[in-house]
Amino acid sequence: MADPVQHSMLCSTIRGCMSRFELWLIVALTLFATAAHAQSYTILSNFTGQAAGALPYDAVTMDVAGNLYGTASHGGSGIGQSGNGTVFRLSRSGSGWVFTLLYTFQGGSDGAVPESGVVFGPDGALYGTTTAGGGNGCGENGCGTVFKLTPPTGVCKAASCPWSEVLLYRFVGAPDGAFPAYGNLVFDQAGAIYGTTAYGGSSGYGTVYKLTNSGGTWTESVLYAFTGGPQAYPFAGLVADELGNFFGTTFGYGYGQGSVYELSSSGSGWIYQTLSTFSGQGEGAQPTGGVSIDQYGNLYGTTTGGGPYGGGMVYELMPSQGNWTFVLLQGLQFYAIAWDTPTLDNEGNIYGTAAFTGGPGEVFELRRSGGGWSFRILHTFTGSDGYLPFGSVTVDSNGNLYGTTYSGGSGGGGVIWELSP
Repeated sequence: MADPVQHSMLCSTIRGCMSRFELWLIVALTLFATAAHAQSYTILSNFTGQAAGALPYDAVTMDVAGNLYGTASHGGSGIGQSGNGTVFRLSRSGSGWVFTLLYTFQGGSDGAVPESGVVFGPDGALYGTTTAGGGNGCGENGCGTVFKLTPPTGVCKAASCPWSEVLLYRFVGAPDGAFPAYGNLVFDQAGAIYGTTAYGGSSGYGTVYKLTNSGGTWTESVLYAFTGGPQAYPFAGLVADELGNFFGTTFGYGYGQGSVYELSSSGSGWIYQTLSTFSGQGEGAQPTGGVSIDQYGNLYGTTTGGGPYGGGMVYELMPSQGNWTFVLLQGLQFYAIAWDTPTLDNEGNIYGTAAFTGGPGEVFELRRSGGGWSFRILHTFTGSDGYLPFGSVTVDSNGNLYGTTYSGGSGGGGVIWELSP
């Protein structure tokens, strides 16, 4: 297994350095539940480093044809698992899958270390962020970037044709933000882009930002700069409701145990509201994943610590007449880390992953059952089939689940996996 400290360092000129692995140790929390039901587990692709990339953090994105797109935080060049990271596609081909490298990051003035996934924009291009690169402050590695990838024009006669990259924005740290971390970008109806940075901003605790396109030039504006305590370090991205309000989480700083927040437009600006503050006890602590939203406006998320057993929890926040009610759905036992945002299927069932401090990790499900929830483990990783599933789960229309592991597999650099019911 590669050393995540070496390969995933987030450095802030204001707050020092903190890697995802270090956060994992801080909140080091094994997921314990009922016996696993039979599921069909398949490794779709192994990451081997070098040109194929290595160490994918986040989930994969599925297009209408069922092809998968994602990022590997390292590899693409150099030896083994070194390199600045890649963007890839996994295409269906008969009963199998074909791996294609779409782009290799160069570091320096280009991006480096893409820890979030990629999403399709309104124009059909792929958009994402890198936690480093850009060459603007924050030390030699840069403060991170926002990028766009478009497929080659015309007929591609080669076995693999790289996509074209355009850097939309390079972060500088203060006051615009630094190190966009694990959350995917979101778009409004006008095509503007919204996201978060884990650090930077006017106080160094992160930002919510907007990128607006005018004649091909993208301009950044900070919608909110986090202030510290529970309202610090938004590692996850945003989710929007039908009215264009945004919701997200903060990890918290010092004695702050994190929070869930809402950012709503008032016409002349943006209004920030804390919906729930985590206490570190029964209400959980330190969420690194964001929240998902259902058709009724209820929010669902995870924490990496706290809860009834000390191993974090899966929770729900329900809106009611301007207030929000916090509901514990499932407490996780000690040593489990539900790192990323939970995923909802069309029936409102919840899927997620947990990475262990004492083992490779698991995929779990919370299924609606008789007005309550039934919890089960769908798959336990062994290391040879994947190790440390940090990213969230992608669900297709047939109920198949897809995801990545940060390491493990035959190449040691992680895998892309499928679970079929």
